[in-house]
Amino acid sequence: MLTYTTFLAALRQLCPDAAADSFLLAVSGGADSMVLLHLFHQADIRFEVAHVNYKLRGEDSDADQKTVKEFCHEHAISLHVYEVTAEDQKPENSVQLWARDLRYGYFRKIQKENNLHYLVTAHHLNDQLETFLINLSKAAGLNGLSGIPANDNGIIRPLLNFSKEDIYAYAERHKVPYREDVSNQKSDYLRNFIRHEVAPKLFETNTHFLENFGKSLSYLNQARDFINDQMQDVAMRMTSTQAHKTLIQKNLMLKETPFVQFGILRKYGFESATEISKIVEAGQGKTFRSGTFTLTVDRHHYIIQQKNALPESPEVILQADPTAPISLEGYVAAEFKTSQTWAVDARKVRLPLRLCRIAPEVYFYPSGMVGRKKISKFFKDEKMPILAQQKIWFLCDADNRVLGIIPKRQDRRFMAAEDAEAAQILIKF
Repeated sequence: MLTYTTFLAALRQLCPDAAADSFLLAVSGGADSMVLLHLFHQADIRFEVAHVNYKLRGEDSDADQKTVKEFCHEHAISLHVYEVTAEDQKPENSVQLWARDLRYGYFRKIQKENNLHYLVTAHHLNDQLETFLINLSKAAGLNGLSGIPANDNGIIRPLLNFSKEDIYAYAERHKVPYREDVSNQKSDYLRNFIRHEVAPKLFETNTHFLENFGKSLSYLNQARDFINDQMQDVAMRMTSTQAHKTLIQKNLMLKETPFVQFGILRKYGFESATEISKIVEAGQGKTFRSGTFTLTVDRHHYIIQQKNALPESPEVILQADPTAPISLEGYVAAEFKTSQTWAVDARKVRLPLRLCRIAPEVYFYPSGMVGRKKISKFFKDEKMPILAQQKIWFLCDADNRVLGIIPKRQDRRFMAAEDAEAAQILIKF
C-alpha cells in the first residue's frame, strides 16, 4: 500500500540523507508523477519540478501543463517548464526516442543550473513488468531482466515497488489532481500493447501475480548483484592498467568460462558472443574493434585502449578564487555526470589544490561513513567497473592528501563546517 510512510521508507532506502539533499521531480501531469509530487510536498525536502510540454496533443498537452502549474503555484513549489517549438525538429519517426532525449537533456540542464543532485521519476511496478517483458523478447540477459534500476546515474525511482493500482488509490484518498493521457490507451506501441493486451491476461492467472513478480524481480536483482561482484573480483585479479591502456592477462582469461569472458569484455563494447570467442582464441598481433575501443592481442595480454584517447596529464593544478567556485567542468566523465558543490575547509589544506590519479591502496575517510576505507574497497562497494575507475579524478592538496573522489565522495576530514563560510573553498561540478 502506498502511503506517505511507505514512500518515505522507499526514498530513504535510495537516499539515506534525503533531508540534506536536493531533487528535481519530472512531472508530466499524469497520476504517477502527480502522486509523486504530492508525496514530496509533504516531506521536509528541497525539491523543484520540471515539466515538458511536447505540444503533441494540442489542448490536452496544454491542460497537462496547467494541472502541474496550478498545483505548484498553490503550494509555492518552484516549477520549470519547457514548451517544444518547431526549432526542436520533431522527427516523423522515433518520436518517443526524440521526446526522451529532449526531456532528459532539459532535466539535466535544470539540475546543473539549480544545483539539484537527483532527478526523480515516477516509474512503478507495472512499468517494471512491461520493461521485463520487452527485454525478455529481446534476449536482454540478466541485466535486462533485472528491470528498471531504482538508483542509477543520478536518477532515483522511489515508486518502483508500488503498483499502478496503489497510485490510483493514493490519488483518490488524497484528492490529488491528475490528467489521463488518452494516447496511452492505444496499443500501437509495444509497451502499450503489453499494458493493455498482455498484462491483463497475466493478472487473470493469479490474483497476486504483480506482487509475486515484484518478489521475483528482487531475487533477480540479488542474483545479478552477486554475479557482478564476483565478475568484478575476477576482472580485478587479471586486469592492470598502463598509461591509457587496460591489460588483461591471457593465461587467466583462458581459464574462465565463456560466461565470464563475455561479462568482462562486454564492458569494452564487445557484445557478440561469437566475436568474443574469436578474441579469446586469437593469435598474437590480431586486432579487434568495438564502437569505442580497440583490443590488440599480444603474447601475454589482451591490450585494450579507448579509440582516439588523448594523452592526459597525471595531474591538474587548480587555481582557487575566493570570489567564485572552482569549476571542474570537463573533468567528470559522462557516466558520472551530476550537479554538486563541495565545500573544503581552507584552514585544513595546503594550496594549490590538484586533480590527480591516486593508487587504489591509499586510504581516505568517506563522508557519511564511519572510519577510513581503502580507495579500492570503496570502488568495489560502489560496484564501479575497472574501466570507470580509470576515469576518476581525485581532489588532492599540495601534501597529496585525498580530499575527495570526484564526483563520488568527499573526505569528511576536510569538509568545511556550515559556520566556516569565510574559510570555504567551493568545488563545483
